[in-house]
Amino acid sequence: MSSFQRIIDLSVPLNNSTPVYPGDPTVEISPLGSVQENGYILHSITFGNHAGTHIDAPSHMIENGRSLDAYPLDHFIGNSCYVDARTGFDLENLKNAKPAEGDIVLFDTGFSELYYNSTYFTDFPVLSSEISNYLVEVGVKMVGLDTCSADNNKQFINHKILLNNDILIIENLTNLQQLKGLQCTVFALPIKLNLDGAPARVIAVVES
Repeated sequence: MSSFQRIIDLSVPLNNSTPVYPGDPTVEISPLGSVQENGYILHSITFGNHAGTHIDAPSHMIENGRSLDAYPLDHFIGNSCYVDARTGFDLENLKNAKPAEGDIVLFDTGFSELYYNSTYFTDFPVLSSEISNYLVEVGVKMVGLDTCSADNNKQFINHKILLNNDILIIENLTNLQQLKGLQCTVFALPIKLNLDGAPARVIAVVES
C-alpha cells in the first residue's frame, strides 16, 4: 500500500461501554488470567452479533436468506459513494451523488455524534422505501448508515427491500463526514460467521 494513501476508520469501538440496540445483549469483556500470574492473558467476550459497527445479512430478516459467510470477499469491498444526508434522506440528493452498480453507498446523517446518547436509538432518521428501491435499481452492493438501523418500525421495509436483493446493510458507522468530496475504496469485512450478521471493521482507503 502506498505511503501516500490515507486510511479512515469508519468503525466504533467494541468495549464494555458500547451502547446496544434496546433489548440486545450488552457487551461484556472480562480478563481471564494475567501475564504476572499465568504467563499470558486472554479475555472472555460476550455480545450480540449486531453490536457496534456490524453488517446485516439477508437471513437477518429473510426466511432462508443467505448468511454472511455465503458471500465472496469482493462483496465486502467496493468504491464508496458518499451521500450527505445531514438534512434528511432525499431521493434527488442520492441521485445527484451518482451511485453506480457495485458501489458501497454511505449515508452521512451526522447521527453518529449522538452514539452515546439514548436518543441515538429512538430519534434516528431512516431511509424511505423509494430510496431503497432506487438502490436496488442501481445495483449497489452495500448500504452504510451512521445510525442504528435502516428502519424504525416492525415492518422492516427497508431491510427487506435491500436484503432481498443481496444489498448488505452496514449499521453504526462513524466518521463519514471525513469522506465528503473524496474518492475512496471501502473495506467492510465482517467476522466470518455462518450467521445473520456480524461485527465488522470498516475502513475507507482514500485514493491518492
